[in-house]
Amino acid sequence: MAETKFIFVTGGVVSSLGKGIISASIGKLLQARGYNITIQKFDPYINIDPGTLNPYEHGECYVTADGMETDLDLGHYERFTGIQTTKANSMTTGRIYKAVIDKERRGDYLGKTIQVVPHITDEIKRNIKHLGQKYHYDFVITEIGGTIGDIESAPFMEAIRQMKWELGKRAISIHLTYVPYLKAAGELKTKPTQHSVKELQSIGIQPDILVLRTEMHLNDAIRKKVAAFCNVDFDCVVQSEDLPSIYEVPVNMLNQKLDEAILRKVGEPIGKTPALGPWKEFIERREHATETVNIGLVGKYDLQDAYKSIRESLSHAGTYNDYKVNISFINSEGITEDNVADKLSGQDGIMICPGFGQRGIEGKIIAAHYTRTHDIPTFGICLGMQMMVIEFARNVLGYSDANSREMDEKTPHNVIDIMEEQKNISNMGGTMRLGAYECVLRQGSRVFNIYKKENIRERHRHRYEFNNEYQKEFEKHGMMCVGKNPESDLVEIVEIPGLKWYIGTQYHPEYQSTVLKPHPLFLDFIKKAIENKKKKEVGLDGNIKPSKKE
Repeated sequence: MAETKFIFVTGGVVSSLGKGIISASIGKLLQARGYNITIQKFDPYINIDPGTLNPYEHGECYVTADGMETDLDLGHYERFTGIQTTKANSMTTGRIYKAVIDKERRGDYLGKTIQVVPHITDEIKRNIKHLGQKYHYDFVITEIGGTIGDIESAPFMEAIRQMKWELGKRAISIHLTYVPYLKAAGELKTKPTQHSVKELQSIGIQPDILVLRTEMHLNDAIRKKVAAFCNVDFDCVVQSEDLPSIYEVPVNMLNQKLDEAILRKVGEPIGKTPALGPWKEFIERREHATETVNIGLVGKYDLQDAYKSIRESLSHAGTYNDYKVNISFINSEGITEDNVADKLSGQDGIMICPGFGQRGIEGKIIAAHYTRTHDIPTFGICLGMQMMVIEFARNVLGYSDANSREMDEKTPHNVIDIMEEQKNISNMGGTMRLGAYECVLRQGSRVFNIYKKENIRERHRHRYEFNNEYQKEFEKHGMMCVGKNPESDLVEIVEIPGLKWYIGTQYHPEYQSTVLKPHPLFLDFIKKAIENKKKKEVGLDGNIKPSKKE
């Protein structure tokens, strides 16, 4: 395939229809056919990146290997396709305008008046084309955030219109819309889709393919009606029904021949239908798992998307252990010494979640103390790991005032301290220690046996670190520092070998778990949680306790 082809994915009617999942599914199907693909996300908000956005506003902030804070959809892209995204795969209106303003300040425009058209739209087009030109991809899939008709997305839509005109068959538009079911009338309604497509057509974009998001199955009559009213071929109208798992979407799209429709539109040979063997095996294992393991997420954001990558990593690990993972959110703000046993009851393993700031940290510390003293498998990530360290310092080392400089700048026992290179930073956005860094594992440690290698690379997002001045004291009392960055000597991993599973990582392993390559730490954590569950089901006398089913 000589020239890069471009697929634009837009959405209409309402937000949260699943454009990211559809984009990732398209990428997966084309990849399975042997094409070299990548996926990028354009977000219309003016923030430079989502790094300073509240998780309640935007969900999880995903981090790429090259250190870009991005939209959570990039996590879907990586989990589905196994490719590593970069800063070039994520773009916001803020970055586009900043690039144009920087050029204007340098004098690149030679005194011309800077306008949305052509300067902003040209910058958008340049960023869309950049990936294909630099890395020679066969397909670049570009998802446009927001909904058609939004004021903020207008420049992106104009850029797409221009590219479709300039590139002809090398650029196609896929529009995702909603077909609601009115329960009172007992009818599916196509009018919102018709209006959404009309809006798209009014700005000069004719969609080539429609994906209809629906809670009910759409019969051929409805699809024909949509095709006729929207000027789209009947075989280019596909439906995206509610499914038990997002991982079933690629198979559903394959069954409806969405990949074939795309290839026809861009003039590529159809070829043999991909088997998706390993992917279908994953789904089958997931479906056939009957036993359940309970994992509690101790955090402060009562929102699924805030811990999206962690939830999906736990799900992957459960599937490969032939268990379903039942995830319960436990708000750390509500955890006290008096109620911690009740709050954590019934959990086979506990995740101490990442985050920032004072709110909810004492609850995390109390939870870490309870799981350590009751030998419950515990996995702490980033701030979660730091809270495990503080708990150990307070209750084992005897430093009742131990804390992090983030929470208490004057603490006399700063077992967690600000990183040296972070001390003079004033701007919060994009200034943390970000991206993939090396880590050397201590031979003979639990994590070494889990990874089965000495050198690893994991992604980070933090300002504070373990204070190495306390390392000898921690290790003397049983908490071992078993992973370090070879250049900075930063402690990356702590563990307590004498417990079933008590590990904290400064890095975020959840960013590297994919459907076909689950992360080894999550695999082993779930394995130990399952063992813990089985031991609890056996009484002290060795007799099996009756299950809930009985």
